Amino acid sequence: MRTARRSLINTPDIEIWPAGLLRARANRDARALARAEHVLRRKRDGRYLAADLPEGLLPLVQGLMREPGIDEALDALDAIAERRRSGLDVIGELPLARLIERLESLGLDESYGERTGLPLVAEPDQLALAGFDRYRRPLWLRPLAARRWNAMCEAASRDGIVLEAISGYRSHDYQLGIFERKLARGQTVDEIIRVNAAPGYSEHHSGLALDIGAPDEPPAEESFENTAAFAWLAARAGTHGFAMSYPRNNPHGIVYEPWHWRCIL
Repeated sequence: MRTARRSLINTPDIEIWPAGLLRARANRDARALARAEHVLRRKRDGRYLAADLPEGLLPLVQGLMREPGIDEALDALDAIAERRRSGLDVIGELPLARLIERLESLGLDESYGERTGLPLVAEPDQLALAGFDRYRRPLWLRPLAARRWNAMCEAASRDGIVLEAISGYRSHDYQLGIFERKLARGQTVDEIIRVNAAPGYSEHHSGLALDIGAPDEPPAEESFENTAAFAWLAARAGTHGFAMSYPRNNPHGIVYEPWHWRCIL
């Protein structure tokens, strides 16, 4: 049985996923994923672009070589073996590509960052598998945050507390998709930015932040502060290198988020 690699390699337009962590969406995908080590996945919509097979790259879309960012993704794929041989755990950051374009599509500009005091957040070029979230999706974090999260969960478990991950790393494109989906449901941009940072400004982009929940508790609700899990975090998370990002009356204009915690570097 093929063993899934535990790293996601990140480029501005395309992610390189361990094939064993992805679900097939068609019969052809199933055959390819069963033999592949990696899959190139478009960040904008999650489309599978190509499978990395023992005999070479298998395109899963027509016009693969015309995909935006494909050359950079193929270079990153070629560099995986060298990265493994070096054994180095050096995490770089991606350029803040198309930031203005994303903001303008929402009627925002760079003054958003000045107004809120939120810094621009680059995406890391590599993320580690930190386990799985409540919905059995792979939880991606920077290696340091992944190690600290797992250690914190183990410590909480010893105290009889279950901590559930709701979400971790999100790309700039994924954050834009959150806005687009909420706009389609009738919310305004002003309403959304009280709950979600604009693309390019979310701590989730860094791979250092995650949303935490408790069993039988709805996700991302203020009621989380009434749980034993929150009480444990408030008392112990600091000793594991985590802090709550958005307390009440925070200066960024973001609603109180007792569920959102970040790894402190």
